[in-house]
Amino acid sequence: MAELAGKIQPRFFVVTGVTSGIGLAVARGLLGRGHAVIGAGRSAERCGATAVALQEEFPPARLAIEVADLSLQDQVRGLAAAIGGRLDEWGVAELDGLVNNAGTFTFWQTLTAEGFETQWAVNHLATFLLTLELLPRLQASAGARVVTVSSGSHYGTRLDWADIQLMRRYNPLQAYKQTKMANVLFTAELGRRLGTSSHVRAVAADPGLVNTEMGHKANSRLARWIWSMRRKNGIPAERAAEGILSLLLEPEVLCSTEIYWKHGRPKAPDPAALDLDAGRRLWALSSLMCGLALEAEAA
Repeated sequence: MAELAGKIQPRFFVVTGVTSGIGLAVARGLLGRGHAVIGAGRSAERCGATAVALQEEFPPARLAIEVADLSLQDQVRGLAAAIGGRLDEWGVAELDGLVNNAGTFTFWQTLTAEGFETQWAVNHLATFLLTLELLPRLQASAGARVVTVSSGSHYGTRLDWADIQLMRRYNPLQAYKQTKMANVLFTAELGRRLGTSSHVRAVAADPGLVNTEMGHKANSRLARWIWSMRRKNGIPAERAAEGILSLLLEPEVLCSTEIYWKHGRPKAPDPAALDLDAGRRLWALSSLMCGLALEAEAA
């Protein structure tokens, strides 16, 4: 049973991809337990409608939904700044959790305005950059969690270091799988860099096959039809959200060394996701793609 608002000390969470599917279900679960949520979505219209609906459902809740296109790094940085500003308005220094849930699938190769392959930009680089931008806020919490939504698609997948974005020979499914492997590699490397003494825990969540609208956003009629057939076998978003909520709220998660979880239970990831050299290499490459290496040199 959800705790009643006012009966607990509220905590503060960010959820990307909040206007539908897993993100919306996670936001509802947090608000229903009396916590505060800052959501993010790409469509201004859907963000506005979601904010109204959630505020009506949870009138006392502290809720904000920011508009950001996570395929663009300047908007990722803008989102981080907006989140910081919202927390300041609420008189809060810390952030207790970040759910990197937003994701996309593009059948035809599509580049962002910044020149990155769209799946790589949204599913991995945005996750990497937003997490690092919000890390000082997360570290101010007594026990924060970074939950990155990955997928069982990472099993058996290896990153093509010579063509990480598959620019020369694009395969939409392979591109998606690479981003999901990158999610787990990033999670493991973030945990190593934070160290065991950190108050921040990084975990990757495997929601399983979920009946969501993600595949309907693909830029191919055939891909949308295939997803409409496949999603029928998926679990409801609310059930997938339960596992993520446990990762955000259960105390024992902070003490665990497991990095990959499915439905709230630890599960062994593909061994390649734990490779130390691959984790360091991905971190360095992602930093370069996000301009963080140049910023560090300038400082």
